[in-house]
Amino acid sequence: MDRIVYDRMAAHDSTHWWYRARRDILSAYVARYAQLPKDARILEIGCGTGHNLPMLASYGEVDAIEIDDAAREIASKRLGKAVGTAPLPELAGVERSSYDMVAVLDVIEHIEDDVAALRAMGEALKPGGKILIAVPAHQWMWSAHDVVNHHKRRYSKATLDKAIRDAGLTHNGLRWFNSLLFPVAVAARVAGKLTGKDDSDDSPPAKPVNAILQTVFRLERHLLGRVPLTPGLSLITLASKP
Repeated sequence: MDRIVYDRMAAHDSTHWWYRARRDILSAYVARYAQLPKDARILEIGCGTGHNLPMLASYGEVDAIEIDDAAREIASKRLGKAVGTAPLPELAGVERSSYDMVAVLDVIEHIEDDVAALRAMGEALKPGGKILIAVPAHQWMWSAHDVVNHHKRRYSKATLDKAIRDAGLTHNGLRWFNSLLFPVAVAARVAGKLTGKDDSDDSPPAKPVNAILQTVFRLERHLLGRVPLTPGLSLITLASKP
């Protein structure tokens, strides 16, 4: 990712509506479907500034990996121990058959060989372990945001399903999320392209707007997996070894 992406993450990951609501949605999804043991070992790969680590730590003992030096330093302070540097797809040095859950939250779209990356994550799982996967959806939504984040692709249900299965894994169903605000996002992308103002600035909006967006997005924590959501900006699933 461009340096500015990490800088914005560090500045806004505690206040931006997307980060805050997404953490609540992910936590509800894990609680509902991951069926983790009480002493679960969890690995987050591509943890960025570590904004998800406290949420994941509520489910067990967490290790983390981040390849950006500055982001890794922030994440290490949040985690209270050193964050590793093993890059995907190799995951060199990561213990095999050791984790109850591996979390890759908007990560595999950055990896050229996503199948090899998923296969390596599978090797890190204990028997019965799961990979929590979240990815951006809809290739037609490609924008400046994807460029500065160095995305290789956005996913459809079909392409994510194929990548998971080609890695020798199964999943518990592919679910849309960030659906309630999807029409707003589509309108913003179309307007940006029509006006030539398609930019990558994802700084938080004014506080009242930030609060409204957080409230709307956060509602999905009650819905995800319980009712079929309409297409959204993201896809989520739990993958595992057959």
